[in-house]
Amino acid sequence: MEQIIVEGLEVFGYHGVYEQEKEEGQIFVVNCWIDTSFAGAIHSDDLSNTVDYGNVCLFIKKYFAENAHDLLEKVADELATSIMYAFPGVQKLVLEIKKPHAPIPMEFANVGVKVEKAWHQVALAIGSNMGDKEKYLTDAMEELISDPNVRNVIVSDYIETEPYGYVDQDKFLNGAATIETLLSPEDLLAFLHRIEEKADRKREIHWGPRTLDLDILLYDDSCIHTKDLIVPHIDMCNRMFVLEPLMQIAPGLVHPVRRRTIYDLYYMLKEKENA
Repeated sequence: MEQIIVEGLEVFGYHGVYEQEKEEGQIFVVNCWIDTSFAGAIHSDDLSNTVDYGNVCLFIKKYFAENAHDLLEKVADELATSIMYAFPGVQKLVLEIKKPHAPIPMEFANVGVKVEKAWHQVALAIGSNMGDKEKYLTDAMEELISDPNVRNVIVSDYIETEPYGYVDQDKFLNGAATIETLLSPEDLLAFLHRIEEKADRKREIHWGPRTLDLDILLYDDSCIHTKDLIVPHIDMCNRMFVLEPLMQIAPGLVHPVRRRTIYDLYYMLKEKENA
């Protein structure tokens, strides 16, 4: 991944806790490091095929001119997110904002904050076995697509499968989706739970019937083990109803623990089931 660098960009704004800062404003210094791909620009030598750092600078200047917040932490987070939304070619951004004239009653070189944002690659399992199953799945995907913190949503075909674990229930409609998201694993999980709640999801029987089930299978190459979330999904390698639709849309994704692609895991499970 290549990088575009902007350093020492001076902008004027009214961010600060104290009334003098709010009324008189001050100079801020912005640095940012943008991870992106140069491939399109190298082959075409065309500005439209890269992230235009001139427009990034103007965007930052405009943000400072039109917004005012008490805390620099708020400024940095909001500005970084806005840049990610506005410039699709930005894969990852490190943004640093310095406040050289902060009202501190002593000598100092500088004070500031730094934030990092990135588009994370995520694989999801989706399923339903109650009511209008296809509508539940389709509505959930539309919720994802409409959220600004999610992009590049790719959804597999839906397949009908027998229930897993608790078998005294209707057949499932299962699928998979890959997305890119700015959300942390915890925030993404909370978002998925809100979508499930809109579909009146109940958690009464383990592996029991449900209107909607949204599971995080993979999040970049992260390994997460908390009370609420385990990634990679603990049983995904044993579930054909997970691997088959994921194989359709992302066969090259790598399981960070098994160090095998979805393609490999699919055919390994297929061979095991046919043995």
